[in-house]
Amino acid sequence: MRLTIDHRTRYQFSEPQARVVQLLRMTPLDFGGQTVIDWRIDVDCDARLREGRDGYGNITTMLYIDGPVNAVSIMVRGDVLTDDLGGRVKGTLEPLPPLFFMRSTPLTEASVAISDLVPPTPTGLDQAMALNLAVKAAVSVEPGRTPKTRTAAEVLAEGQGSVRDCTHVLLAAARSAGYPARLVSGHCLDGPNARSHKSAHCWAELFIAGEGWIAFDPSTGRLPGDTYVRVAVGLDAGDSTPLSGTRRGGGIEELDVEVRIAMSQSQE
Repeated sequence: MRLTIDHRTRYQFSEPQARVVQLLRMTPLDFGGQTVIDWRIDVDCDARLREGRDGYGNITTMLYIDGPVNAVSIMVRGDVLTDDLGGRVKGTLEPLPPLFFMRSTPLTEASVAISDLVPPTPTGLDQAMALNLAVKAAVSVEPGRTPKTRTAAEVLAEGQGSVRDCTHVLLAAARSAGYPARLVSGHCLDGPNARSHKSAHCWAELFIAGEGWIAFDPSTGRLPGDTYVRVAVGLDAGDSTPLSGTRRGGGIEELDVEVRIAMSQSQE
């Protein structure tokens, strides 16, 4: 499937800023399930862009803007050819061993209730699939964004959250069961955020002995396939968020995000 991604972010400042620095993790890599055909990042003002890699192997772009600046728009657009591998993650750059992803984070600490989500069956692919469904049943997913500080335990206790929140619950439960697990940020043609246009998507990958890395989407209960575009990975959403940064200047910052994903017209 050929998918077109259009991700637009606009920052509006109530006072002119002397300097704006942003870290972008918005450029996907080729792997067995996807090939990047075209990808570009544009900014509507004078800016310096510097591409690099982080410790997870994600492509990063540092954006530097010298002020005074009152507003910044970042436009990311590209085309990706995807294949359905039934959730299997093959041909990815792996600078870190799976064991690294057993690390918990403040957002993914496992409570007793989270550990209780793990099915009492032998470890392996069947258990991981059942766990994915258990998280889907336990957390009602609402489109859009929620506060970045919500922990997995808080999400499960409330029984609802964003796709990011739901993924954090799966990460916490999987690690408590002995599976290395990581969060994946990206895009989904038919996920819960597809109609809200205000947020990208995220899901999880679990390392299963004898199988390798397998992708699971607890917001839908399925294994990601050719409607997904994989962009960046990390221990939690903080490591793979599309944009983060700092600014030098006072006032209030307003953020507006619009994300659209569509099939190539020739496939519709």
